[in-house]
Amino acid sequence: MAKSNRLNKWLISGPPLLYLLIFFAIPSLIMAFAAFRFPGDYGGLLPLIGPNPETGANEILVNASNWRDYLTFENFGRFFEDSIYVELFVKSFWYAGITTLVCLLLAYPLAWLIARSPKKYRDLMILLVILPFWSNFLIRVYAWMIILGPQGYFTMAINQVLGLIGIGPVQLMFSHFAVIIVLVYVHLPFMVLPLYANLEKHDLALLDAAQDLGASAWQRFWKVTWPLSLPGVWAGAALVFIPALGMFAVPDLIGGTDGIMIGNLIKQQFLDSRDWPFGSVLSIMLTLAVLGLAGLAALIGRGGKRNAL
Repeated sequence: MAKSNRLNKWLISGPPLLYLLIFFAIPSLIMAFAAFRFPGDYGGLLPLIGPNPETGANEILVNASNWRDYLTFENFGRFFEDSIYVELFVKSFWYAGITTLVCLLLAYPLAWLIARSPKKYRDLMILLVILPFWSNFLIRVYAWMIILGPQGYFTMAINQVLGLIGIGPVQLMFSHFAVIIVLVYVHLPFMVLPLYANLEKHDLALLDAAQDLGASAWQRFWKVTWPLSLPGVWAGAALVFIPALGMFAVPDLIGGTDGIMIGNLIKQQFLDSRDWPFGSVLSIMLTLAVLGLAGLAALIGRGGKRNAL
């Protein structure tokens, strides 16, 4: 019986573990190892296996005596020596933080409206939320390029309004505003869906009880609805913040040179400069930063639960 239970557990958990091992753990280890390598003469990585000058046979070139010629800490030193990389990280965190906050402010009332709507309309409203995913991501970004372009109706309407109050025309395209607007548009459904899944499960009897005890509408929201919805808020924030932090297509197409984020730099190191070791360093630092924020959020959440108890 015990063997059968163990076999069932492995049959259930084995495929996901194997998937994570092949597509996450092994690539992460390769990236971590590449961060300590030298770039090759034509980009990529300096080969560890190649022809021996004496014998001509392919063999492992690195050994205990010459490992400094193939492994180095200089890539990490380069990251900490130049402040521009830290500034780019701060800028990327700012973009991702603003995007997450705006998504929360827009998604919470929408998710609440869907959760409180009659059941026969909920499926349609959820379908409308996820409908943008039916079209290609780049097509949607190019659509925003048309909207925010100098000849777009939205830009011309904004400039006409600004002209009435004596302010000169502004350029929406290739600006911080454009990057945030498109990032919010892209990631908004990822905030709506977790919030809706949470708000739909709330027991309305709790709100009725609070109302019977004399609580106002704001007090009912702040004391009952908001605390119960925090799991959905944290889930939505994670689903928005992490992808927005590593986004490179939107800043590249919408933001121009002023809107560059850390994802753009990582892409540039791998595809343009072909400096894979330094690109791996940037990826590792980004991963560590995200894990650090996740750990901090977990500590704050635990502290909030203890205070509530």
